[in-house]
Amino acid sequence: EKLCISEPSNAYDFGQVVNAVNASKDEAACADLLTVTDPKKLPVLLSNKLEGKILLIFIRSLKHYVAGKDPDLVYQHLFYLSKAERFKVVLALLSKNEKEEVQQLFDLLSENESDQYSVEDLESLRKVYEL
Repeated sequence: EKLCISEPSNAYDFGQVVNAVNASKDEAACADLLTVTDPKKLPVLLSNKLEGKILLIFIRSLKHYVAGKDPDLVYQHLFYLSKAERFKVVLALLSKNEKEEVQQLFDLLSENESDQYSVEDLESLRKVYEL
């Protein structure tokens, strides 16, 4: 059954939807969630709940469903995701293959020209993700 996604108003609602898309591995629904969620609100909405599996479904959803359509939105999400509580911890626990997936998303972004971010912006964000 397809999840109905609307912009979450608080961290609890956001967490519920994230858990649902994660449980069903529904990358399309996760992409919908990230599309309706203001990237600036991500650190607050995630609160202290960021985990490896959440980071990965975000990365996969952005890579498969959003990067081709809206690279600027992907950049914004990656930027604000890096400001979330527990980001460094979660990043440190990613496997080599998982880091490779993050790298692929950055590669997609560098292939797309943008007015919103420069090559330098992308490179400095890549460093934040330890790539």
